[in-house]
Amino acid sequence: MTALTLAASGCGILGGGSPRNLDVISVSSPQFRDGAPLPDDYSCKGGQGNPPLRWSGTSGAKSVALVVDDNSPRSGPEVHWVVFDIDPATTELGMDDVPRGARQGMTSNGKVGYAPPCQAGGSYRFTVYALNTKLDLKQGADLAKTLEGIASHTIARGRLTANTIE
Repeated sequence: MTALTLAASGCGILGGGSPRNLDVISVSSPQFRDGAPLPDDYSCKGGQGNPPLRWSGTSGAKSVALVVDDNSPRSGPEVHWVVFDIDPATTELGMDDVPRGARQGMTSNGKVGYAPPCQAGGSYRFTVYALNTKLDLKQGADLAKTLEGIASHTIARGRLTANTIE
């Protein structure tokens, strides 16, 4: 079973829907609005790393996870970043930053860390998940295992989508 199959079967990771009712997390960025283009500074052309993000609605969580993906029917699903075991008291992420104590898993390209998107026609989703536990995974964990862990422990979810790249 591939990582993408596992992901689609869980709580809507890489898929559009969710098989169970989840609480809602509000996700925003000071750099772009939901549905607006991703500033090219945060793409493979820009070199700024990840955009800053803010969220609320994770009360009751034991940890928070972030998945950045593109589920484009043209190019197929691709995971650009996975961060997990974020302290649940954390409510924002700075530009080109990983919160202290958080871990990063592998991306679709097999690397660890933010893999900036490149396809101008993509739909890039910055999804924040509230989890009912910390994941028992190490830095650089396998993508399938990380997405499976997130999917099986999600209690709330919110998403900010960038449609295309500036």
